[in-house]
Amino acid sequence: MSATRVFVARLAGCSVFDPAGDKVGKVRDVLVVYRSTGSPTVVGLIVEIPGKRRVFVSIGRVTSIGAGQIITTGLINLRRFEQRGGEVRVIAELLGRKVALRDGSGDATIEDVAIEETGPGEWGVSDLFLRRPRAGASPFGKGPTVFAAWDQIREKNTGGEAQSAEQLIATYSDLLPADLASTLLDLPEERRLEVAEELPDGRLADALEEMSEEDQVDIINQLDDDHAADVLDQMQPDDAADLIAQLSTERGEALLELMEPEEADDVRFLLSYAPDTAGGLMTTEPIIVSADATVAEGLALIRRHELAPALGAAVCVTLPPYEPPTGRFLGVVHFQRMLRYPPNERLGTLLDPSLEPVTAHTSAAVVSRILASYNLVSLPVVDENHRLVGVVTIDDVLDYLLPDDWRSSSGDEPHPVSTSTAAIPTRRRTSHGTRK
Repeated sequence: MSATRVFVARLAGCSVFDPAGDKVGKVRDVLVVYRSTGSPTVVGLIVEIPGKRRVFVSIGRVTSIGAGQIITTGLINLRRFEQRGGEVRVIAELLGRKVALRDGSGDATIEDVAIEETGPGEWGVSDLFLRRPRAGASPFGKGPTVFAAWDQIREKNTGGEAQSAEQLIATYSDLLPADLASTLLDLPEERRLEVAEELPDGRLADALEEMSEEDQVDIINQLDDDHAADVLDQMQPDDAADLIAQLSTERGEALLELMEPEEADDVRFLLSYAPDTAGGLMTTEPIIVSADATVAEGLALIRRHELAPALGAAVCVTLPPYEPPTGRFLGVVHFQRMLRYPPNERLGTLLDPSLEPVTAHTSAAVVSRILASYNLVSLPVVDENHRLVGVVTIDDVLDYLLPDDWRSSSGDEPHPVSTSTAAIPTRRRTSHGTRK
């Protein structure tokens, strides 16, 4: 059943389907244009299709909005979306904007925008969900909310006051890191920086790990040193090292000095290796246990929600100490093998005798051939003393082998095609390691 009035923030991430029931993509924003009189008119949706491409879907091609999904006609244009003059993105540009109520009762912030069907294939902005400032000086709680029609408010565009990013960030709270990265990069540059500055350090770190090095550098260079160092602390050491390697020597060293000593030491260690070697590709945070650890303990470690699948595929067994560089590397135990033995079985008895580690100076080409030849998702890396220093995972190698622009390259087909046959292969990178 199609709704006649919906709130835009609730549309973010909704699936878009064609009449045959095939999924086209996900809604990322709603596009409106202002009118000289009356409320803004909805002109269409910004939809993300496979390949991380943002395309424009005219509101006239939307046949149904409701139950968390949107149905379109069978044709869309795959030309990459480009915002035109006069067009406004509701989520990216209206949410969080401060307005004044015309009745003189004060200011408020737009938390959501309701759009309503005004005719066949026609939608317009109906109501605004506003939040007033909280009363008194208390830093806790939120102010009261109120609904208002468009003609009951006046936008505040004077004084150069920055648009609040709080509500926009709340809208993005459920996005996966790869989707968050794509959404950030789609924002206007000024808005992107504002949101990046307001995002929690861990969320921004997750998003940066999903971006190209060029985009990472662009964002990190606009943050002050203290903030940038905090974000780098939250990134995986190998990702942080890759990013710092793209900065000027002076900025990179300044950020390393501001980072937590333990995190900075890991990054410096990785920077000592060439980028096309196992040492340059590896992560320094594999799962490491003693030979006396049990199957139950190993399974508990790989069961952690924040652990990436590639790192959870096996545990590394070493002599003490158990932080890289460890004591002598003894071998790996694959999680599937652990599932075949009782919980009290010692992991030291389950080592894979066929898997040999590579040295930190092994070339990336050799590492990729080993992973492919033996159908592995991770490969231990040792130093000249056979101490474990890290693990190279399959996504590390894919990141290295794929072209620099793989995140954004998906072709530029300008002609309309049937959405049921317009599937584009999706490539997605998963961040690795355990978030500190």
